[in-house]
Amino acid sequence: MWSRKVWMCLAALAGLLAVVGGAFAAHGMSDPRSIELLHTGATYAFMHAMATFACAIFMTLDARKARFAPAFFLAGILLFSGSLFAMALGGPSWLGAITPLGGVAFIIGWAVLAWAALDIDPKRVG
Repeated sequence: MWSRKVWMCLAALAGLLAVVGGAFAAHGMSDPRSIELLHTGATYAFMHAMATFACAIFMTLDARKARFAPAFFLAGILLFSGSLFAMALGGPSWLGAITPLGGVAFIIGWAVLAWAALDIDPKRVG
């Protein structure tokens, strides 16, 4: 079920969410704090959508462990960016307690990707 195709589709949807969040920050909000929350959420969502695409590339280079990282990146987007988006749109401030959990997911995802990179065959990448 969690194939490279699924990860790439979810990464594309996360990228879409990032653009929508960024556009809403630029054009749909007037409150400076809400704009800041949307901008931060969009930035992190976009970065980690691209990181999920990188995982797909790693997998083509025999770094099979890279298949674990997208779950952490996408969970991080949901928790980190999602909580920031929700607060920017008027959600309760206690959602801020969820944001660091997303940050931890991002960190784990990057650690997994680094671990996966150790499996890349240097003959395949030059």
